[in-house]
Amino acid sequence: MAVGAAIAERFLVARFGEWMAHKTYAFISDGGVQEEISQGAGRLAGYLGLNNLIMFYDSNDIQLSTETGAVTVEDTAKKYEAWGWSVVTIEGNDPDAIRAALKAAQTETGKPTLIIGKTIMGKGAIKEDGSNFERQCSTHGQPLSHAGASFKKTIANLGGDPENPFVIFPEVAERYAKRRDELMEWANAKNEEEDAWAEANPELSAKLDKFLSGEVPEFDFAKVVQKANSATRNASATVLAAFAKEVENMIVSSADLSNSDKTDGFLNNSKAFTSGDFTGAFLQAGVCELTMASVMNGMALHGGVIPVCGTFFVFSDYMKPAVRMAALMELPVKYVWTHDAFRVGEDGPTHQPVEQEAQIRLMEQLKNHHGENSALVLRPADGQETTVAWKLALENTSTPTALILSRQNIKDLPAKTSRYDEALQAAKGAYIVEEDANPQVILIASGSEVATLIEGAALLRERDGLGVRIVSAPSEGLFRSQDKAYQQRVLPAGLPKFGLTAGLPVTLRGLVGDDGAVWGLSSFGFSAPYNVLDQQLGFTGENVYNQVKLLIG
Repeated sequence: MAVGAAIAERFLVARFGEWMAHKTYAFISDGGVQEEISQGAGRLAGYLGLNNLIMFYDSNDIQLSTETGAVTVEDTAKKYEAWGWSVVTIEGNDPDAIRAALKAAQTETGKPTLIIGKTIMGKGAIKEDGSNFERQCSTHGQPLSHAGASFKKTIANLGGDPENPFVIFPEVAERYAKRRDELMEWANAKNEEEDAWAEANPELSAKLDKFLSGEVPEFDFAKVVQKANSATRNASATVLAAFAKEVENMIVSSADLSNSDKTDGFLNNSKAFTSGDFTGAFLQAGVCELTMASVMNGMALHGGVIPVCGTFFVFSDYMKPAVRMAALMELPVKYVWTHDAFRVGEDGPTHQPVEQEAQIRLMEQLKNHHGENSALVLRPADGQETTVAWKLALENTSTPTALILSRQNIKDLPAKTSRYDEALQAAKGAYIVEEDANPQVILIASGSEVATLIEGAALLRERDGLGVRIVSAPSEGLFRSQDKAYQQRVLPAGLPKFGLTAGLPVTLRGLVGDDGAVWGLSSFGFSAPYNVLDQQLGFTGENVYNQVKLLIG
């Protein structure tokens, strides 16, 4: 996340000037160095030349259950140097050495800095008999007295009073008071500098204030022109292209898939970040989905920017820890997840999401600490609904938003007037797309399956004269947040309900109910063209007809 904050700072400095430049400080442990995410973050920071990033590595060679020598022999300094970092190794328990290293890092102009502090775990700890208790794994996760050391004798060994251990020494209080005065003076000077800049640059100042406020940018979604019958990933690209021209504080990233997840709609109207150049607004993250998602969290925490990232939906599995953190911290990160189902086709079951939608929709049921759904999950059914999904995503400033998008083209849904105007009903999570005067069955789906329901409904009317209601449900979480009257109006009790989903059947079970039926996919996918898979797996109008007939008898 520190890398994301540092990128956000460089992005803003490129637009508003070096007067607002500041450093991002991070801390990493032996375990953190071993975590896979540190590889992606270290590579990105080095490539981008984030000289505003300073990281202290507490290298004490002790982990929770072993010494680090039991799991690694890497030369961490050389690894970071290879990534393009400035690396310095110091005595980590020496305040003067730390101070000197920090001062040197603050003058670095082209690289992020790693300060490796060789420290001693439990420095000064002793046992009851006075013997040394430093460098023990047990002190990693326990209080000293539980780990095997003597708390009182350790306090005495460190020069404190065991009977009054939590005391602030006079020289410490004096030093902190002096430092507070220095920082107050610095803050006042910085405020004066900002005021002078704002007075000389009123338009830029107003723009910066708007960026930092977190307000929703003004954007006319009604003017977005979508191609007919397009894949929702392409419809998303159309919206992103417009964002690139009008939403000036948006940063978009992709994990080496921009030309496939169609975030290149944004990239083609901007340019990618490079070392020393943050005038563009696109981050080529490389193949590192977890790192990318975590970097987006850091950008959101920094503030002033709107972070968006994209990859294939199946790779959302790599991102789950960062997505969960975004939900917990209520960060408005936007996820663009394309290739949403088995219709990925010839890439085969490794790349065909099945269980992923059910997993991520659980986040709509999990509440954050403000009592809201911890995430907004949207799977639009056609191009216009995709435009509306992006509207909802941009307006959602309190939680992360996931857009789940198709690879293949989808037939536009029918509309009595303006399809865009009717698609605005997606803001309620589920809405009636089409219905007959006296419906005898309700058909429910999200995404590309809604168009398949349209085909099945035509057969039910033509062959059996059945009245049908078709409901598009891009977000069950949003739908369940509506008042009971609306929920009952769209999905009234007493009418049989049939759901169609390219994911696990449980994905729609909450909407269909126990007395309805869901046709879904209960196995991994298969390698074949998507239209062949549709036929073989029963995602056709004909099978919708057959399954509804079985349901209603």
